[in-house]
Amino acid sequence: MPLIAHSELPSFQRLKKQGETILSKDRAEHQTIREIHIGLLNMMPDAALEATERQFFRLVGHSNQIAQFYMHPFSLSSIKRGSKATKHLKKHYKTFDEIKSQGLDALIISGANVSQSSLELEPFYEQLREVVDWSYENVTSTLCSCLATHAVLEFKYGQKRQPVGKKHWGVFPHQVIDRDHPLISGVSTRFDIPHSRFNEVSELQFDEVGVKVLAKSPIGVHLAVSPDLFRIVFFQGHPEYDTISLLKEYKREIALYLEDRGLSYPPMPSNYLSIQNQAILNEYRANLDAGTMSIKDFPESLISITLDNTWHDSANAIINNWIGCVYQITHERVGKPFMSGISPDDPLNLKK
Repeated sequence: MPLIAHSELPSFQRLKKQGETILSKDRAEHQTIREIHIGLLNMMPDAALEATERQFFRLVGHSNQIAQFYMHPFSLSSIKRGSKATKHLKKHYKTFDEIKSQGLDALIISGANVSQSSLELEPFYEQLREVVDWSYENVTSTLCSCLATHAVLEFKYGQKRQPVGKKHWGVFPHQVIDRDHPLISGVSTRFDIPHSRFNEVSELQFDEVGVKVLAKSPIGVHLAVSPDLFRIVFFQGHPEYDTISLLKEYKREIALYLEDRGLSYPPMPSNYLSIQNQAILNEYRANLDAGTMSIKDFPESLISITLDNTWHDSANAIINNWIGCVYQITHERVGKPFMSGISPDDPLNLKK
């Protein structure tokens, strides 16, 4: 929660210049303390639908133990679902019309599986565009994850993602580029984030349209913000991933290989598995090739208990900062994005 500059103590202004969140006494007195309503547009396929809910809900819930969060999941009718997922959506999710009617303070948009050569050919593309256009005018801030980042940068900023060749897959070190932005406050200047993608929007593409990069790694940009510096937040990585997520993905890749031996055997995710775990998985592959093991023998339980999570703390800190910034500028009435006096072109008053 933010500090209140209730006196002329110089440290308040010094901290503010260093990127810390400091509210004036007048601003604090006019801020309504209430619950925060956060939408989750879940576009993930059926098999990952509920896991994605839990991952993002956990990130939000762990970020702040004082504020109260109401989470509102919804999906898109253009995404085909099986009977089980359809039943789950009907029982527990809202429609986009219901979301628009009730309003949100913030919105998270998940990634999605794609099957077309171009994003604009995906069946969900136009519906996603409709959601983003609505959220930009009616929600304080929208956070886009992975494919959602690529889609928004394409239809809002004209930047098409490009293939990276070999899949960026694993846990990678990142460096903070702008240490003064409130989203980075209290975050280590170097931190890890998982990635799992065949495509990217390059740093040059972000720069060309005025989207400000806040953190990047040797494999590209992870964190960036729209030209107004807050209304859209972009992730190219997956800070929401559970400790075991990459291992489960590796298992799925092996299962696909076993179904189609024309595929190459999948490489292990980078910077994720210990030497011992790599040896276990190499032995497992040898047994697969010999025909003495199947996918049912994948050593998931043996490996999962030894995995390290090196990204959760920084992910929580960034999400906490994001929610904190939303809390400070959102209107007292849900559905109106900003309190009186906040400029939509510079909502955090960061432009000099």
